[in-house]
Amino acid sequence: MKPIELANKSLTDAATLLGVDSTSPALERLLAIGLPSKKSEEYRYFQVEKLLEETYNTLEYVPHSIEEGEKIVIVDGIVTHAPKNMRVYYDQCQAMDMTHFDPMYYLGHLLSPHVIKIDLDGDTDVEVEHHYTKSNALINYRIVLSNQANRHATLFESFHADNIRDTLVLYGYDVFVSPDSTLRMLKNQKMDENGYAMIASHRLKLNQHANAVLKSFDVGSGMGLQLFKAELDTYAYIDAGHLLYLNKEAQRGTVSKIIHRGEHSTSQQEAKNILDGHTRGIFDALIKVEHSAKYTKAHQNSKAILLNEEAYMASKPQLEIYIDELEASHGSTTGQLDPKQLFYLRSRGIRETEARKMLVIAFANTLIEQVKDHRQQEVIKALFDEAYYGNEQ
Repeated sequence: MKPIELANKSLTDAATLLGVDSTSPALERLLAIGLPSKKSEEYRYFQVEKLLEETYNTLEYVPHSIEEGEKIVIVDGIVTHAPKNMRVYYDQCQAMDMTHFDPMYYLGHLLSPHVIKIDLDGDTDVEVEHHYTKSNALINYRIVLSNQANRHATLFESFHADNIRDTLVLYGYDVFVSPDSTLRMLKNQKMDENGYAMIASHRLKLNQHANAVLKSFDVGSGMGLQLFKAELDTYAYIDAGHLLYLNKEAQRGTVSKIIHRGEHSTSQQEAKNILDGHTRGIFDALIKVEHSAKYTKAHQNSKAILLNEEAYMASKPQLEIYIDELEASHGSTTGQLDPKQLFYLRSRGIRETEARKMLVIAFANTLIEQVKDHRQQEVIKALFDEAYYGNEQ
C-alpha cells in the first residue's frame, strides 16, 4: 500500500482502496481534512510526505489467543501476552473522536478492523512492550485504554525493533480517565535511522476530578511524531512532560492540543529538547481555554539546547483563551551549553564527551526525576547513555 494514493480520492474510491464502508464517518472526516502534507499546520515541521509516498507491505491482523505473561506484549500490532486476570481483548471501536485535528488518527482507525482494549482494574501498574519485526511494512493498530473511578493506575510503555528497515508504524491510544482517578503513562523510546518511522496519534478524555500524567522520553535518531488531543472536564488535571535527545538526521517531537472545557481545570506542559547532529526537534503545542472553563490554570514551557550548529528546534507554544478568569503562561527558549561551565569541567580533568553529558543530564534531570519509579529512571538513563555514546562513535 502507498498511503499517498488516498489523496484526492472520491469517497467511493477511497473506501475501495481501504476496504471499508463508504458511509464510514471516519472516512468522511479523513477526506474532509485531507492527508497531511508540508502545508498542513500540524505537520509543517515534519517530512510526512516522505513517509506517505513509500510503498509498504500490509499485514494480516488475525487475533491469536493471548498467553499469560508479566507484561502486555504487542508484536506487529497483535497482542501475544497479557497478565493474568487483566482484561485485554479485541473489540469494535465505539469511542472514536470525530473532532480530532489529526487525519492520521482517522487513517489509523480505518486501517484497524478491531481495537485492542485494555481495562485497568483497581490500583495497578502495567507494562506494555511494542515489538516490530517486519521490514518494509505498514504496521497499524489502535488501543482503547480506560481505568476505574477513584483508582490509580500506571502504564509503562517501551518499544523494541531489531534488524528491520523502512517500516511505518501508525498506532495510538484512545484514553478515558474516569472521575476521581489518576492515570500515569510513561513512554520510553529509542529509535535508530532507517529502522522504523512512527506516527503516534492519541486522544485523551479526562472526566471530572480526573488526573493524567503523561511523560515521554524520546532519544536517538529516526523519524517520529506523537500527536495528542486532550479534553479536560471540571477540576480535571493533566501534567505533560516531553524529553527529546536527538542525533544524526532525526526528526521527532510532539504536536498537541489541550482543551479546557470544564471550570477549575489545570494543565501543565513542559518540554526539554537536546539536539545534536543535523536534527530537527518539534514542539508545536496549543492550550485552548473555552468559554465554559472559568478559573482554569494553564502553563506551558519549552526549552532547547542545540549541541550542533546544524540542529534546528521548531518550538511553537500557543495559548488560545476565551475568558478572563484564569491563570495562564507560556514560553520558549533555545540556546547552547554554557562555555564557562564546560571550561570549568574540562579544567578539572573531565573529558569533553563526559563534560558535555554532565551538563546535558543536568538540563534533562528535572523531567527524569519526576518519574517516581526508580527502576524506570534507570531505564531512561540507560537509553540516554546508549544514544549519547553511540552518537560519539
